[in-house]
This record gives sequence, C-alpha cells and structure tokens, in this order.
Amino acid sequence: MFDWNLGSDWETWISQPAVVNFFLVLAIAVVSYMLLRMVMRFFITRSVDLLSRSKGRWGRYGAKVFRHTSRLLIAAMAVQIGLALVELGPDWDNRFSHIWFLVLALQLGLWIDAAIAMWKKETIETRVDRENQLTVTIVSLLVRTSIWAVVLLSVLANLGVNITALVASLGIGGIAIALALQTLLGDLFASASIGVDKPFRTGDFIVFNDVAGTIEYIGLKTTRIRSLSGEQIICGNTNLLQQIIHNYKRMDERRVVFFLAISFRTPVAKARQVPGLIKEIIESHDKTRFDRAHLFKFDDFSMRFEVVYYVLSSDYNIYMDIQQNINFTLLEELDKREIRFAMPVRSIEFLDDIPMPDRRHSEQVKSESS
Repeated sequence: MFDWNLGSDWETWISQPAVVNFFLVLAIAVVSYMLLRMVMRFFITRSVDLLSRSKGRWGRYGAKVFRHTSRLLIAAMAVQIGLALVELGPDWDNRFSHIWFLVLALQLGLWIDAAIAMWKKETIETRVDRENQLTVTIVSLLVRTSIWAVVLLSVLANLGVNITALVASLGIGGIAIALALQTLLGDLFASASIGVDKPFRTGDFIVFNDVAGTIEYIGLKTTRIRSLSGEQIICGNTNLLQQIIHNYKRMDERRVVFFLAISFRTPVAKARQVPGLIKEIIESHDKTRFDRAHLFKFDDFSMRFEVVYYVLSSDYNIYMDIQQNINFTLLEELDKREIRFAMPVRSIEFLDDIPMPDRRHSEQVKSESS
C-alpha cells in the first residue's frame, strides 16, 4: 500500500540544515546571476557607447573587450556570492578566497587575451601594416603565451603550490629544448628581426651573392624569392641575414658611371668637345641629372673619358632605355665629327733608311785589333 505518511518524512528531510543551506545557496546564486547579467549588460552597453566615440585605438578595444566576459565565470561568481552568505565555517572561507582569485584571474586573462587578439586583427587589416603580418603574429603569440603563463603560475601560487621549483624545472627544460631546436629558433628570431628591422619587404628586389630576385613571401623559417630566370629560391632566414643584401626597391635614383674611349689620332680640339657633347646628350633626357664628364686617363690604346650621371628612377628598364639612347646618340654625334673610337690595335713600322754596317770593314777592324 501507499505510505500516506510520506509528507512528514519529506518535511523532516527538508528541515535538515544541509538541505536548507543547499537550496538557500542555489536561490541566492540564481538571483545573483540574474542581477550580475543585468548589471554587466547595462555596463557593457554604456561602455560601448562611450568608448566607441573615442578616437583612440585603445578606446575601441575597451568597448569590445567587455563583450568577452565569460558567462561561466559570472555563474561561478554568483555561486560564490551564494556561498558567502551562508555560514559554512572558517575552512570554507579560505577556500572561497582561492576560488575568488581563480575566477578573477581567469576573467582578467580573457580580457587581456581578447585585447591582444583585436590588436592583431586590426593591425593586420590596416593597409600600412599589411606587410608585417608575420611580426604581428609572432609578437601576439608570445604576449598571449606569457599572459596565460603568468595567470597559471599566479593561480597555482594562490592554491599553495610551490612554483619556485616549477619555474626552475621549466627553466632547465627550456634550455634543453632551446639547444635541441637551436636552428629552428634561430630562424624564428631571424624572422622576427626581419619584421622589426624591415631590411626588405614582400615585393622588394634584392641581390646577394649570385641570387637576384623579388621577395615573394617571408615565413617563420624561410624566405621565398622569385629569381629573374623564373625559378623560386628558398633561403633560411638566418642564412639570409648573414649575407650582404642589396635592396634595389628602396633606391630613389640610380648613379650611373660609364667610360668612353677615343683614338689617339683624334685632334686635341675635337677631343675637348667630347665632355660638352656628352653633357648635352644626357641633359636632353627627362629623367636624368648630369654630374660630370672628364678625360680620365690615357690607356695603351685610347684616351679614356669617365662619365657620371643619375637616372631619377629605380626602374631598371627605364635606366637601360636611357643608357641605350645615350649610346646611340653618342655614336651618331661622334660619327658626324669624325671622332673614332679606340681599338686595341698594334702598329708595326718598318724603317728602310737605316744604314747597314759594312761587313768587310768590320772584319778588317777585327784583324787589326788581333
């Protein structure tokens, strides 16, 4: 049969202190969670409105960081409030302090992590810093790792764990890992150095050793270069930074030096006209700036002129077009003036009017001397 006295047993069970405390904590936690959610929603809305009007980057970050408040941590905070309002003894008070620190540390870590993530996203998306994606990624990764390491160590220290020995063991392990991954870490730091110092960027034309090409991609370990002949050259970042690199992308103007050799048979009056003629030819081009033209020295076969001018562009094709036009014009103008280029030719002259010694006279002189 059904026990009609179940109500009295239920009243007896529900009147126990532990059960009463449980339902009391649950009720307070639910109410606290709802109030905290309302307060946080109001605070986030107001802060977003205020900080969104800020022109600074950090103001915009602050408006978005508060949106990353964890609901789970709010629930844990609500439970903490419920437990704090119930008398559970001094042992529980100590435990509550640890839990409070854990909740606040995790939430602070989430806020900082969200701020770093937004900084990384905004920096990469900006037009100016688009070429520094690798550096931004490395820096954000290192900072986020450091933040969570500090949070973890702080929580462990608050819980009573001796972190001194842990940090020492991590240091020894870090040294061992660094020695094992020396080459890889060297390339990673070289990649970070490229991102910070910016000796070259994607799209720059560089030359080192026998390699000449355009930077296609700068990675964590290697840099990819598209050579003039079309193949892709992959070079380690550490080895690349150890080379003497010529970066032609950052060249505003090109200094050009070339030589002109004319024959020794050229009259002095015509030779004096050559520097002025060269100056006129160079200055007739738009993207050039004449520097000087001098009779440099006398070679074995020629009079050598040294010419210096500047091409006001870093484009190699423009430089070659200008130099070609200068060369053709020089050929035409020198030909008009009958000024010949020097050729390495040796001339041998035969002299027939030198008297030959008389053989009989020499024999007579020899006999008399004996």
